[in-house]
Amino acid sequence: MACVLVPAAEAVVVTALYAAAKKREKKIEFKGDVKTDTLKEKSSRVSFSRKLSWLAGLLWGGVLLLVFEHIWHGEIQPFPPFLTAMMSPDDTREMLYEMATVGVSMAVLVTAVWGAACLFVDAKLKKSEKNSACSKA
Repeated sequence: MACVLVPAAEAVVVTALYAAAKKREKKIEFKGDVKTDTLKEKSSRVSFSRKLSWLAGLLWGGVLLLVFEHIWHGEIQPFPPFLTAMMSPDDTREMLYEMATVGVSMAVLVTAVWGAACLFVDAKLKKSEKNSACSKA
C-alpha cells in the first residue's frame, strides 16, 4: 500500500545529493588552477553526479510505476486520506509494517543494483584505459 513512500523518500534525497554534487563538480571544473593532466584523467571517468543521476532515474521510474499500480488497485485515492491504509489504526499498522519490510527491501535492492552497475562501469573503463595505454606503448 505505502511501500512506494520509502523509495520516493530515497529518490528525493538522491536528487538533492545529485544537485549538490553537480554544483560542486562545476565549481571544481571551472577553477583556473586545475592542471590539464588531471582534466584528461577525469574525462575518461564517469562523474559521481552522473552516477547519482542513474540512481535517481531508477528510483523515480520505480516510484512512478508503483504509484500507477497503487492507483490502479485503488490503494491511493485523490482525496484525504490519500492512502486507503490510513482509514483505520489496524490498517495503518499493516501499512507501516509493509513500508518497513517491502519498501525498505525495494529501496535497498535498487541501490545495490545501481552500485553493482557503477562498479561494472568503472571496471570496464579501467580495462579500456589499460588496453589503450598498452596499444600506445
